[in-house]
Amino acid sequence: MPGPLDNLTIIEMAGIGPAPLAGQLLADLGAAVTVIDRSAGEDLSADINRRGKKSIALNLKEPEGVAAALKVIASTDILIEGFRPGVMERLGLGPDTALEANPRLVYARMTGWGQEGPWAQTAGHDLNYLALTGALNAMGKRGEPPVPPLNLVADYGGGSMFLVMGILAAIIERSISGKGQVVDAAMIDGVPAMMGLVQSMLASGNWTREREDNFIDGGAPYYRCYECSDGKYLSVGCIEPKFFARFLEIAGLDPAYRGTQNDKRHWPEMHAVFEALFASKSRDEWASLFEGSDACVAPVLDFDEAEKHPHNQARNTFVTRQGLRQTSPAPRFSRTQTSLPPPASNTGTESESILSGAGFTESEIRNLAKKGILL
Repeated sequence: MPGPLDNLTIIEMAGIGPAPLAGQLLADLGAAVTVIDRSAGEDLSADINRRGKKSIALNLKEPEGVAAALKVIASTDILIEGFRPGVMERLGLGPDTALEANPRLVYARMTGWGQEGPWAQTAGHDLNYLALTGALNAMGKRGEPPVPPLNLVADYGGGSMFLVMGILAAIIERSISGKGQVVDAAMIDGVPAMMGLVQSMLASGNWTREREDNFIDGGAPYYRCYECSDGKYLSVGCIEPKFFARFLEIAGLDPAYRGTQNDKRHWPEMHAVFEALFASKSRDEWASLFEGSDACVAPVLDFDEAEKHPHNQARNTFVTRQGLRQTSPAPRFSRTQTSLPPPASNTGTESESILSGAGFTESEIRNLAKKGILL
C-alpha cells in the first residue's frame, strides 16, 4: 500500500542516529527516501533504519559531485541532514544554497546541541544531551548513579520524533505559503519539550529532586518493577485509586493500603511487603493472575518474549523478513494503510536511475562515473 506520505520525496544525507530513524519512519509511511552515500557497494540490508530507502553514491569532495547532489536536491520536497553545524555549508550544500536552488525545500537539520550556542560544535551522544536537560538526573535508584535509558529519550524521543514533527509541520505550512524553510531540531530542545508534566509538578511542589522519591520514578510502591521467584520481573503501574484497589484485590493485599497509597511515610513499608509478596511466585504465575484486569500489571519481557506475546502477535507488531526481526510501520491508518517496506539495497544501487530522474542524460551519467564522481 502507498501510505499517507506517498506524494513526498526526501533526500537524506547518510549518517547515524536520529536522522536515519526519522527517514525510516517517513519511508514507512510511504515517502520516497533517497540516501546520498559516499561509498558504493556496501551491503546494508540488515540495517532496519535503511529499509524502504534508495541510495545514490556521490563523491562530494569534488565540485561536480556537489553539483550533482544539488541538482537532485532541487527536485525533492525535503532534505534531512544530521551533521554538526557548518558541515553542509562547507560541502556547498547549506540551506542558503539549497533553498536558492529549490525555494519549496524543507531543509531539516538534526543535532544534539542545536545550530548555535556555546556547545554547538561539541561532540556528544544521547546520554550527554539528556544530562544537560535535567531529565537524566531524575532517572535511576536513590543514592546510585543515573541510569542511561538506552538511547530512546534524547536521540529518538527528543531528536527523531521532533525532527519528523518539524518536517510535517513545515510541509503543512508550505501548502499555504508555497515556501520551504529550515527546520532546526535539537535534542537539547526536544527533551525539555516533553517534560511538561514534571515541570508542572515541580512548580506545584509535588516533585522532589531526589531520585526514586516520586510517583513515576520508582519511588512509589505502585509504580515500579518487582523481582519474582524466578529472577524475572513484573511491572506494576496502578496509579489511579480504582486501579490500585483492583491491584490490591488480585494480589491478596490488605485493602487498607488504599488509604495510604500516596502517603510517602508508608511507602517503605509497602515496598517491603510488595517485594516479599512478588518473590513468592514466578513472573508468569503473577502475570496469569493479573491477565485481563485493570490492575495495570504486565510482565517485563525480553526481546524474544515480546515478539511471541499474544497481544503483539495479534497486532503484528513484530515481523521477520529475511531472518531480520523488525517492527511494523507505525502509526496505523484506516484508509492509506502502510505495508512493511523492502530492506535496504547496497549503497549506490540506484545511482543512475536517481540521476536520470533528476534530469541527467545518459552521457552525463557515464561521464560522472568515468570521472569517479558517481561511485
